[in-house]
Amino acid sequence: MAYLAHTIHPQFAGLFVGSVGWILTMVTIGLIQWRVWVVDDASVISSGLAWVGIWRVCFYSHVVVTSERGVMYCQKMGISDSFVPMEITVAQVLMLVALGLGLLANASTLYGLRNVFFGWDKHEPIRLAFTVGGLLHLLSSLCSLVPLCLNLRAVLTNQNISFPGNFYMPPTPTQQYVGEAIGVGITAAVLTVTSGFLFLCYRFPIRTPSKVQPAWAEAGCSDGTGNPAYQSQENIE
Repeated sequence: MAYLAHTIHPQFAGLFVGSVGWILTMVTIGLIQWRVWVVDDASVISSGLAWVGIWRVCFYSHVVVTSERGVMYCQKMGISDSFVPMEITVAQVLMLVALGLGLLANASTLYGLRNVFFGWDKHEPIRLAFTVGGLLHLLSSLCSLVPLCLNLRAVLTNQNISFPGNFYMPPTPTQQYVGEAIGVGITAAVLTVTSGFLFLCYRFPIRTPSKVQPAWAEAGCSDGTGNPAYQSQENIE
């Protein structure tokens, strides 16, 4: 099985790409810059910009601040909050699912690569690990792309959110545009898809039987008459 080590260079790249995609997915979940709101009233939102993530809403203010963040005021959003729109609720659920699936995918593919280098004499565990890992990567990317596209659509159509009073946010922004988090998330999804296909496309090499015959086989069962020493012995007799 040692010869398989020379056939999995693309899969090593797939493991690296999948790991980077998983890290970027985790970063996307934590970022607040999913949707950037531009507001006219700067009496509370001093910069005129507010960031709407999937877990928090934040803006800079010299009027209301949270002590641990200095001049940045943030309020959390939960799945159970009634004012949270559908696209954010979906993102809260599916992005966590994508993160879990990505972790399982990387674990499965790493297990398959380990089996290659430890010289297992059966192909089935390796094939199963690569197939399961590849499919999990594709499912992870799908779970990421759905909420990313929904929030992208919400930005492009300038949809509003009816925030409660303690958020100090207007229900409708003057305008809004796509934040960095959506770009990072789409990049992560593309990397995850690439990793999934690299593992699903792996094929075991076909080993052909060697046609080289040993020299003794060609000679057959020789009686030694072709040996010069044997002929010399006959001449002496």
